[in-house]
Amino acid sequence: MTAIPEPATSRLEATTSSVRGVTPLLLACGTVAGFLFPVVSFAQAFTRTGFDLRRHAISSLALGDLGWLQTANFALTGLLACAFAIGVRRVVRPGVVGTAGPILIGVYGVAMVGGGFFRPDPALGWPAGAPAGLPDHLSTGSAMHTVFGAMAFMSLIVAGLVFARRPASRAWTVHSVTSSLATFVLTVPPWSQDSASLRFAAGAVLISSWLATLSLRLRNH
Repeated sequence: MTAIPEPATSRLEATTSSVRGVTPLLLACGTVAGFLFPVVSFAQAFTRTGFDLRRHAISSLALGDLGWLQTANFALTGLLACAFAIGVRRVVRPGVVGTAGPILIGVYGVAMVGGGFFRPDPALGWPAGAPAGLPDHLSTGSAMHTVFGAMAFMSLIVAGLVFARRPASRAWTVHSVTSSLATFVLTVPPWSQDSASLRFAAGAVLISSWLATLSLRLRNH
């Protein structure tokens, strides 16, 4: 018996339905990424013996016997953010926001993966056996970790300002701008080194919360 060809319109409808089914999952990746990094980081910060959030950066949780947990946290958050960037590209209309927004979120994702691959140097007594002070010279790995960390923060700081332009409620615009500016103030100016770990931790929470909120907004609109 000769098979009857499937109409082109049916194939097109099936493909469109599949794309629509994938997009919500991609957008949900942003919510998971926004919560994952701070939750896993703070869970370790308050449970790992010898770690002091007032002195040690949350990225230094990648050091020590359980350092693989934070390395995986960086990598998984980055991969989820990259998936989210694809979802954003699918649902935001062309223009400045639709072009620059997904790219900036994608840069954040890549930077987080890179930040997990390269680790900071042991310092300030962490992990056990590390020098009591800061190292005289940064290793190449630590320098690269710093570069990727700066990329991660700056990409989402700029993304917050870009997405503030997207037609939405005034509350969303204020939230985006405030999150970006507050994170910038916490992480970029040359504040005292003594408060660096707490400031960067607060900045990570702010910008991660913004990412999760953006994901939720895009999924509900």
